Amino acid sequence: MNHHLSSSLSGDPDSFSLERAFQLLDEEVETGEIPGGVALVTHRGKVVGVHASGYSIDYGEDREQTVEDTLYDCASLTKVTVTLPLILQGLGLGLLRLDDPVTHFIPAFAANNKDHITVKQLLVHTSGLPAHQPFYLHGWTPEETINGICRLPLDYKTETKVIYSDLGYILLGQIASLVFGDSLDRVAEQRIFDPLGMKQSTFCPPESWRPLIAATEYTDQLGRCKRGEVHDENAYALGGVSGHAGLFSTARDLARYAQMWLAGGRTEDGQTILPQASVQAALRSHTGKLSAHRGLGWVLKGDKMDASGDLLSNTAYGHTGFTGVCLTMDPERELGVVLLTNRVHYGRDKSVARLRARFHNAVAASLP
Repeated sequence: MNHHLSSSLSGDPDSFSLERAFQLLDEEVETGEIPGGVALVTHRGKVVGVHASGYSIDYGEDREQTVEDTLYDCASLTKVTVTLPLILQGLGLGLLRLDDPVTHFIPAFAANNKDHITVKQLLVHTSGLPAHQPFYLHGWTPEETINGICRLPLDYKTETKVIYSDLGYILLGQIASLVFGDSLDRVAEQRIFDPLGMKQSTFCPPESWRPLIAATEYTDQLGRCKRGEVHDENAYALGGVSGHAGLFSTARDLARYAQMWLAGGRTEDGQTILPQASVQAALRSHTGKLSAHRGLGWVLKGDKMDASGDLLSNTAYGHTGFTGVCLTMDPERELGVVLLTNRVHYGRDKSVARLRARFHNAVAASLP
């Protein structure tokens, strides 16, 4: 069985028709719910369909067609495609433990009685940290922002509930940078993107890439729509590089990443990116007593934030991003699903929640 990603289309397209799934994406564009999007589906390591729809920018006189290689602001997919795998690599190398206190790496985090909080609790969003704080309003340096998080009191008692927190992943990105001894973007490039051949994945894309990138929101700060600058305000204030947001990528690159997980942590040429034991640990539920289904980083099937619809198997897992992006894997059905949109280009009130569920349902229903 081929567990690795081939760029060829399925040899028997009649056995796997994604026409209805892709039609759902087109309909969202036609009704003005989203500007555009790119969807890609892999089955048993092969790309069985990729579809680009609508516009990468649609603002005033600017209107450009989406193409299969359009780059998207991945928002919180950064958490599971950069920060999570680096922390898991650190585990395998003995650089950290899940039960290590955060203060082992960031001593200032002890303020306001937080010295008991662990790396694992940040990963699964049970630390007690608030969901969000608008640190970008202060005009702080990255170091000042980290210190600001460290000074925060807890919002709730640790491990009593799951509150999805960007702040925890900002700290995890800092921990990954510290244990590997380089900036997060360079560590990600060396340890994730380069080995997987993710050539169009980066933080802070260069100016020359701008025409290839899907635009997000208009901002008074720039006097135009963000296009190549990270949408998330805290990540922007952190210089575009953070553990919670900042990654730009394409559907094909994210499919390569997804296939590595489906292959137990290995690349197509057999290189180990993640030890299989780390993959297995990440995909176990670590929040079962809290009426939630969270792995390490990943949202597991049945969690309230599960975006994978109704028809994928109980082994499915994935993550979403605020800009309108989604990545889902189903090991039992050997599926990888990438659905990228720039829904915030039309404003934050536009939702892709129903599209995500219906798209995944149509993909599952198309299985031969």
